[in-house]
Amino acid sequence: MRIGIPKEPFEGQTLVAASPDTVAKLIKLGYGVVVERGAGARADYFDDQYLAAGAGIVEKEEAWGCDIVTCLDTPPAEELSLIKEGAVLLARMNPGANPELVGRLAAMNVTALALDMVPRISRAQALDVRSSMMNVAGNRAVIEAANRFGRLFAGQVTAAGKVPPAKVYVIGVGVAGLAAIGAAGSMGAEVSATDVRPEVADQVESLGGTFVEIPVKQESSDGYAKELADEQQKAVLKVYEEQAAKSDIVITTAQVPGRPAPLLLTAQAVAGMRPGSVIVDMGASELGSNCELTRPGEAYTTENGVTIIGYGDLPSRLPGQSSQLFGQNVVNLFKLVTSKKDGEPVWDVQDEVVRGMMVTVEGNVMWPPPPVKVSAAPLVQAPPAEEPREAVEAPARKRWWWKIALGVLGVALVVTAPSEMAGHFIVFELAVVVGFYVITSVTHTLHTPLMSVTNAISGIIVVGAILLIGSSNPLVAALSFIAMVIASINVFGGFLITNRMLKMFERSSE
Repeated sequence: MRIGIPKEPFEGQTLVAASPDTVAKLIKLGYGVVVERGAGARADYFDDQYLAAGAGIVEKEEAWGCDIVTCLDTPPAEELSLIKEGAVLLARMNPGANPELVGRLAAMNVTALALDMVPRISRAQALDVRSSMMNVAGNRAVIEAANRFGRLFAGQVTAAGKVPPAKVYVIGVGVAGLAAIGAAGSMGAEVSATDVRPEVADQVESLGGTFVEIPVKQESSDGYAKELADEQQKAVLKVYEEQAAKSDIVITTAQVPGRPAPLLLTAQAVAGMRPGSVIVDMGASELGSNCELTRPGEAYTTENGVTIIGYGDLPSRLPGQSSQLFGQNVVNLFKLVTSKKDGEPVWDVQDEVVRGMMVTVEGNVMWPPPPVKVSAAPLVQAPPAEEPREAVEAPARKRWWWKIALGVLGVALVVTAPSEMAGHFIVFELAVVVGFYVITSVTHTLHTPLMSVTNAISGIIVVGAILLIGSSNPLVAALSFIAMVIASINVFGGFLITNRMLKMFERSSE
């Protein structure tokens, strides 16, 4: 089957649905790919690059008339009419808010999949275009804020005096929020963040941020925060106002799919911020904004000197990167539905990932899909039942007997050894005791690199065994051979595990 990549028809859209890299990957799956002339020019992907990747360059009508058409968003009526009956359309559709679109797609007898409706489950993350675009948007939000902010992000101590770090406050710890926290932290800012889902606190702290708790807590059943009741909204608005007054930059990321973005910063909160502060409203759209004073699509400065950025096209400001990520999401979808790599997709309605994206199938309305339950909250394990006292004490006694036996053996070894060897045995026994307590105190996550480090010690043992293996004493020669074998196993095993560990960080060739 042929996949068509048309030029995006909406004015201002700089992205394209496939990069030359992702086109090559689609071809490896058995598909033929054609790209409309000039489709990737605004993302700095040119026709000769697509040709080199194996795609054909065609005119508009042929690109829209392919067996499968993939684009960024649902095309307008003119382009929609070019899609042939029985074709497959892949795009962001927001079907929950566009029931008339669902009806039209069904009447066209096409199979339509909404790329923005990928279920929030682990195995579907590689297909999630929303997450990919929000990741880019979160990073770009920090860049936009830094461009408007009149000072450095990182704190410094200079000859002219001490410069404090910028204070960045992120509201909403989803994909965009985490990306913003990471980007701001890497630039040296002092970052704090808030979310109604308490389980994300660990994620904030893992990125070096400080989690600010609020009086409202939610458990997510679908990966998104829920809309707040009026009383809850008042409680959280007070916290947001207090934190905004302490911050230099506030980045709001809260969105509710299919509905206007929730209000997070009131006009009163903006009035309480210091002159020179910056707000980046990532929820800004024609439907509503996170900040009461946001002007969607604009950046302006209020009377009290606060800059409010309401750009809704942040991914479009990094078109090359965004197009590559979007195209890779599409490739991952085709990998899922083309297991035989024969260029023939199988849209399995029993697969919860595919089913969650289906809007229509050959003219039949499939929207909405069955709900998919997912929770990011950690499972609470029941405390283990208390064991009988005798059962607990018995292993403890056994451990003590082993320690006593080893101690007696060590003392006997020192006493019976020749006088010139006594000092060596004492050093050896002390090394064993110290080594035991040092190694057992190392956290499990460091055991693999620790094994790699012990290669050096094992190498010393091998060298020592080689020097002694030619001894005339059969016992010394036998012990040297055993030591050489055991130490060699440790050396080669350590290198093998280190090699496997390093492969985890290698980039895939695809």
